[in-house]
Amino acid sequence: MQYLMLQKIDLKDIDERNEVNAFLESFGLLLEKDVDYTIVLRTNNGDIMGTGSKSRNVFKCFAVSEDIRGENVTSSIISALIDESFEEQIFHDFIFTKLDKLNIFKSLNFKIVYEVENAVLLEYGIYDIHEALDDIAAKYSVDTTTLKGALVMNCNPFTNGHRFLVEEAAKNCDQVLLFIVEEDKSLFPFKNRYDIVKNSVNDLKNVIVIPGGEYIISSATFPSYFLRKEDERLRAYEYMDSGIFGKYFCSKFNIIKRFVGQEPYCKITNTYNERLKEIMPRYGVQLIEIERKKYADEYISASKVRELIKNSNMAEVEKIVSEGTWKFLNSYEGKEIIEKIKKVNSRH
Repeated sequence: MQYLMLQKIDLKDIDERNEVNAFLESFGLLLEKDVDYTIVLRTNNGDIMGTGSKSRNVFKCFAVSEDIRGENVTSSIISALIDESFEEQIFHDFIFTKLDKLNIFKSLNFKIVYEVENAVLLEYGIYDIHEALDDIAAKYSVDTTTLKGALVMNCNPFTNGHRFLVEEAAKNCDQVLLFIVEEDKSLFPFKNRYDIVKNSVNDLKNVIVIPGGEYIISSATFPSYFLRKEDERLRAYEYMDSGIFGKYFCSKFNIIKRFVGQEPYCKITNTYNERLKEIMPRYGVQLIEIERKKYADEYISASKVRELIKNSNMAEVEKIVSEGTWKFLNSYEGKEIIEKIKKVNSRH
């Protein structure tokens, strides 16, 4: 076998990025925009024979030339990415890959989280999904023996529409777990979203607000949610995220009902709801879709709030957000976010 050398790519160098992208394109892949670290295997002639990247703790964009394909080659790429994660104080990693690569990653001590048609999500590190859910149960005093309902929300920001959905769930269940998407890819940072929701539902004594963590609508389980575009992987991600929730969260926390709001505006969220209707019953969970709350004959949505903010129509914003959200918007942090919203295009 010819001599191969590992090399870190300078992602700010357009020529180097284009070279990696051209190699990936020969495998029907692309160097995704959110990668923060990329390595390649080069021959002594400078030809790329293999590559791998990561975005924070998600490994992606793998390709290895047929001429050198094998576990040792993949192992060297993976080891380099793990070493970089350790350097960044990241001790838990994911990889989303095709099923034909499953045995290679299992041999490198990756554990299967969930399989869908032609794809699998694996994890590696100091804990796994079972330990993560045990930690949630302990930290938030969740009684895993009682029957529950659940909601998953981004709340960018929390509206009266969100509040209505939570109230409906609370009326229908003895206890409700409200998971807030933790991925920080929204205009309102997670810490603010989480605090606003807690303050906005603290009168509902049977509702527990919990950070969504790495296994609910995250860069690992459902990156298309944040990309806001449809691609050939969207269906796989929808199955992945909803399946993980059913198999692990519903089983661990005794969730028998999951509530969602009807989605009249966002196609990605609407198709995700359809997928939940298909997947949840497989795990003994009823998917309950509730018509969204209206104001002035229009469905209340977070995107509508951001649009109003962008247009400096704060009087209308006050009418459709919770008291907790309104209080935050008038804080120093909130006013900074308002200015940011006015400068960027509205995102869900």
